[in-house]
Order: sequence, then structure tokens, then C-alpha cells
Amino acid sequence: MKLRGPIVAGIILAGLIGALYWSNHHKPADTTEASAAVSPKVLAVREADISKFDLKKNGAEQVGGERTSAGQWHITSPTSLPADQSAVSSFLGTFSNLNSERLVEEKAVNLAPYGLNTPKLEVDLTEKDNKTQKLLLGDDTPAGNGIFAKLDGDPPVFTVPGFHKTSIDKSANDLRDKRLLTVDSDKISQVELVVKKQEIAFGRNKDEWQIIKPKPLRADSNAVDELVRALTDARMEIGSSDDEKKTVSAFSLAKPVATAKVTAESGTQELQVRKNKDNYYAKSSAVEGIYKVQNTLGPALDKKLEDFRNKKLFDLGSDYPNKIEIRDGSKTYFLTRSGEDWWSGSAKKMDTASVDDLIEKLRDLAASKFVDSGFAVALIDLTVTSSDGKRVEKAAISKAGDNYVAKRENDSTIYQLDSKTIDDLRKSAENLNPTTVPAK
Repeated sequence: MKLRGPIVAGIILAGLIGALYWSNHHKPADTTEASAAVSPKVLAVREADISKFDLKKNGAEQVGGERTSAGQWHITSPTSLPADQSAVSSFLGTFSNLNSERLVEEKAVNLAPYGLNTPKLEVDLTEKDNKTQKLLLGDDTPAGNGIFAKLDGDPPVFTVPGFHKTSIDKSANDLRDKRLLTVDSDKISQVELVVKKQEIAFGRNKDEWQIIKPKPLRADSNAVDELVRALTDARMEIGSSDDEKKTVSAFSLAKPVATAKVTAESGTQELQVRKNKDNYYAKSSAVEGIYKVQNTLGPALDKKLEDFRNKKLFDLGSDYPNKIEIRDGSKTYFLTRSGEDWWSGSAKKMDTASVDDLIEKLRDLAASKFVDSGFAVALIDLTVTSSDGKRVEKAAISKAGDNYVAKRENDSTIYQLDSKTIDDLRKSAENLNPTTVPAK
């Protein structure tokens, strides 16, 4: 009984010596487990180097695209379509650094177990030097979080993360340009809008919009910019062929909402928008077909002239004035700015906070509505100089009943102003103070 301990210890020692000898004289077999720690790169092609792609899907139409001489992508199959440059770039970006999860088989002969004998997806990539590579994607892995993949002509089989399949499995509709107006918003020089029997037209001078129809009027540039943004952001919603037939029928029965035209150096494009029940549909002169569109487009176009008029009395915006002159009866206020400092007409340095308050009150002068008459005798004359002296705006204010009305120089428009804004302006002017010099 006393020999049991030494015997067991001897057996364990012999086993350890044998294992050590085996490990020193045998290399590990090429197994899936051995290669699991290694994640080789399956494919690495820069998007900028790709000139052509073809995507073949088992049981679906082939999708192809080519880069034009101008460097823009264009869909070539199953039909010729303008491409969404961002979508194609994202699709091709998948292949710039396609790493595997693991190497499954170094020299695969039978591809059937991986679904690679009849791949679910085949992607042919042609580079600028006409070098081509073909990626094959087969079945999902048993765990369902990966997919088997290999390069055509290379024996290794890999698994890659399953999300790559989503990035690669695209249709022509996924990659096509879905814009209904294909002009860039910053290149649009004129917009025409026909809505509710109104014809409104806008012209752009640099970054400022002007109403030119039904007559020249100051425009709220932010409101016109929002209109332009809604038009250039309009996207088609694409469904099945049955959905397309329903869309055409719905458009023919729909009520017109608005027709818009945008003009740039490249020409004029038109968009018709109609409403049927709770849905909106559009037809564009730039894109063939009729499409369902987002429900935000209709309300963005369903506007009145008043929605686009500039109600502010002064075009200050965020600009900081250079000079301010106010004549209110017997009271006169004259301010001029030098750097960050404000000075009065009597060469006194003014308290900046009190001047800033006055500037905010000038910014607040805005029409509660536009009226046709009511301006009589000017009570207050205002002159505001901004943009380093390049913009000089003059306005006169008159009393009209319980409110005030105002007119800009060389402008027949009459702005009705709330009496409170005038009271606040007068109070702010009276509170202008010179800078207090600290006592020594």
C-alpha cells in the first residue's frame, strides 16, 4: 500500500516527459483552431484605384458601374442610371481593407461545403491598370455571424464578418442617384414657385436672395434657402414594380400642391408635387418617372408670398454696425465705432453694454405685417452703417393709430411695427451712457 504514491508519481512524470518529447518533435497540424488566431487580409483595393465594378447576385440582376473620365461613377447595368457618388464610394470602401475573421482552409478543393461553388455574391473589381480581382461570398457560417469568402483563383477559404454582406449586397436602386433635382444648391441662381395660384420668383445675388416676382421685394434669405434645401433634398422613394404602377395612378389622381423650377448655368429643372390622401408624389424634368416622396416636401413648398418676405427693417443680421444715427424730434444720437470702442458725436467714449443694447433694439425692428398706407409725418429717422461702411440703410418711422409704421429709403414697402418695439428703442437710446472712468 505504501508503494502507491511513488508509482502514481512516476506515471505522471513519464506522461509529462512524453508530452514534452512529442511537442518538440511534431509541428501542429493546419487546423481551423490553429489558424483562428490569425486574421489574414482577404482583399485590399483602394476605392480611388477602382475604375469598374460588377456585382452578380444569385437569382438577381447584375449591377455594374464605371467611373467616367470626369471621375464620377455611373451605373451601367441593369440599365444606365446616374449614381449616388457617396453610396458607391461607401460600397467600394468595403474592399479597401477587407479582413477575415479566420482562415478556414488553406488549400480548399471542395467549395460546396462553404457555398462557394455557386456563390451568393460575386464582385468583380477592375483597377485603373486593368488588373481584376473577383471576390466570392458563399453561405453563412453555422453560428450565423459570419460568411464564407474567398478570392477567385486563390485556394484559401476564409470567414468574414456578416455585416460585410450587408455592405456588399446592393441593388441598382441602392446605388443610384435618388435626387429628383440634380443641380447643386449653391449653383442655383433663380427659383420659381407656383403655389395656390401664386407665381413667386427669386433671384440670387451672391449669398442674398431677392423676390423678383410678382414685384421686386426684399426677401428673407433664410426662408428662401430653406425652400432651396427642400427642393435639392427631395428624394425618390423606390419600391417594387407593382408599387411603381400604384404611384403613377396615385399621381394622376392627386391634387397639385406646387410646381417649382430651379435655374443654374447648366439649365432649368422643374419639379411637380402633388398630394393624394396623406401621401406626396413628384415628377421631375431631370429624372424619368413618377415617385413617392417624403411627406415633408409638400408643406415645405406650400407657402405664401408673405412667408418669404424680409420683415426686418434693417439687414444687420449678425453684422456689427460701424455707425448709428438716430433723430427723434429734438433728440439726436450719433455713435461711431473704432475697433471695439464706441464714441459719441461729442467724442465721448461710450459704455459698450448700453450701445449693444441699442443695437439689439434696432435688430428687433420688424414688421408685424405689411400695410398699404398709414405713413404720414416721420417722427424718427434712423441711419445704420455696417459692413465696414459698405452698407448704409436709412429708415423713417411714423405714428399710425396705436402702432407705428416705417419705410426704408427708396422702398415703397410700409412696415407696421408694434408700439412696444419703438418704446424699447427710445428707452435704450435714452440710456446710452459714457464709459465711467474708475476713480484713482
